[in-house]
Amino acid sequence: MLTTAAVLVLTVLGGAPAPAFDPALPKRADVLAGLKSGHPRLLAGADTFPAIARLVEDDPVAGAWYAAIRKEAEALLAKEPSRYEIPDGLRLLATSRRVVDRIYTLALVYRVENHRRWAERAFKELAAAADFPDWNPRHFLDTAEMTHAFAIGYDWLYDALSAEQRGVIRAAIVEKGLKAALPAYRGEPRAAGWPRVRHNWNQVCNGGIVMGALALADEIPDLAAEILERAVASLVLPSREFAPDGAWAEGPGYWRYAVQYHVLFLAALASALGTDWGLSDAPGLAETGTFPFHITGPTGQTFNFADAGTGAIRSPQMFWFARRFQKPIYAWYAREHARPEVLDLLWYDARGDAAAAAALPLAKHYRNAEVAVFRTAWNDPGALFAAFKAGDNKTNHSNLDLGTFVLDALGQRWALDLGADDYNLPGYFGALRWTYYRLRAEGHNTLVFNTGEEPDQDPRAAATITRFAAAPGRAFAVADLTAAYKKWAASVARGVALIENRAVVVQDEIELPAPGVVRWFMHTRAQIATHAGGATLSLGGAALEVKILEPEGAAFTVMEAAPLPGSPRPERQNDNRGVRKLALVLAGAARARIAIAFIPLRGDAAAPPPAVTPLAAW
Repeated sequence: MLTTAAVLVLTVLGGAPAPAFDPALPKRADVLAGLKSGHPRLLAGADTFPAIARLVEDDPVAGAWYAAIRKEAEALLAKEPSRYEIPDGLRLLATSRRVVDRIYTLALVYRVENHRRWAERAFKELAAAADFPDWNPRHFLDTAEMTHAFAIGYDWLYDALSAEQRGVIRAAIVEKGLKAALPAYRGEPRAAGWPRVRHNWNQVCNGGIVMGALALADEIPDLAAEILERAVASLVLPSREFAPDGAWAEGPGYWRYAVQYHVLFLAALASALGTDWGLSDAPGLAETGTFPFHITGPTGQTFNFADAGTGAIRSPQMFWFARRFQKPIYAWYAREHARPEVLDLLWYDARGDAAAAAALPLAKHYRNAEVAVFRTAWNDPGALFAAFKAGDNKTNHSNLDLGTFVLDALGQRWALDLGADDYNLPGYFGALRWTYYRLRAEGHNTLVFNTGEEPDQDPRAAATITRFAAAPGRAFAVADLTAAYKKWAASVARGVALIENRAVVVQDEIELPAPGVVRWFMHTRAQIATHAGGATLSLGGAALEVKILEPEGAAFTVMEAAPLPGSPRPERQNDNRGVRKLALVLAGAARARIAIAFIPLRGDAAAPPPAVTPLAAW
């Protein structure tokens, strides 16, 4: 028999406070003291590209990657340079990213092969973007990424450019990039606030601008020194967000974006100045490379909480982590998930293997994001996997998703997160955010107590995983969700348990101030056949039994993945086609315990259902 009592032997892990991080930062007069003369000095030195040329000859994986990058460079020779395009009325970002990719591609092939045609095509790209009216500073990510592209172009192509061409690039970096950033750095009235935030905007904006400053530091020392002093101090803020475990509270998609520019910032400081002033020693940064491992289920899909998609996390920064922190397992991950792109070759590391990955813990509690993940194996695509979050609804890109979970088994994702909706929907990042189904609690695998126009969780609520424990075959996490529902409930707790590697239990214990309605939801693409006491889900030739352990006599219904009656119904939001909602609705109770078991069907019958144990006894 499977029993939740089996987890009682586990050792509960405490949530120690994050260590302080206050590195000794440079003063403006000293910040350029270690500046390396000549070019290249951004992410690379004079010996970097000859080493890459040898690498692609000697290593078959690196050779295949370079061939793909070179093929892309060949295709670019026949393409027109990028144009100034803001299709959504707000963002130039797609163009900026295209220019970044093109400049890296062409500049690398130039440095490896030393043929001017690559540099000439790269300059055409840069000259076209230099002629843009601006780099869209009102959405400063666009400006920062374009500055990044120009910095790499100036630095890596320096010896192939004429004095006039350098002047074109230099003027664009200064006028459209660096000077556009000064009001924000100086905290001027009505200036953008990204230097003072703790999320991805800080890292991306600082990272791109710092690279521009470093590329020109010997030519514009006063401006570069001011920017570097302010940017280094600013990056301390998101650096603290990795402690203590390395997760990223904006979700896996924004982990990739934030970490990309965080690493570019650190790597550029090290290559150009010989130091990062201890920024790479931030608590949790060495561990953040574990986040892509744990947050990805055996289906290859991530636990895509917040505004994230389920796609694999591809990040050449994992190679940088492998080198900086001497963790070969990160390099193995990077090789397995490479796109590839230029930075994959720049930081390439042949160390690490699948065996090391398979030795990682099967359960993990990321305390800085309040996410718990459990799995039965690393090397089995049919393994059982559950991920569950508490967290903070105030986090950038958050949804009202406290308590939500996803579930993989038998090679299928059974309980899914719908992910982000269209960023261009009216008020998506403003006053209408909590009107969109995908961002509300009703659009997640969690509880709903109220219906109507107002948010169905407190948008300012934070919840913690109060208990977590793991042992072979068994793991659990319990979260106090009361803050999310304080307007409607006296107390709400949710526990998720992996039991004997055979089943997952999601258990809620709820107290209301008066008899009311409790709604339990789970989104799925599976076919659902309800029956007395549960349901059978079918997907991709596999089957999952979902058993209502408590309350006795309760029954599932099947609903559309759509707003409840009385909920907001803004136009143009995603219709969630192909997704259904397994629902359990309890009415008229002031106290309730809901315990649902998920049991993969292996053969003709499910394993016996687990017994119910109060959360306090887990």
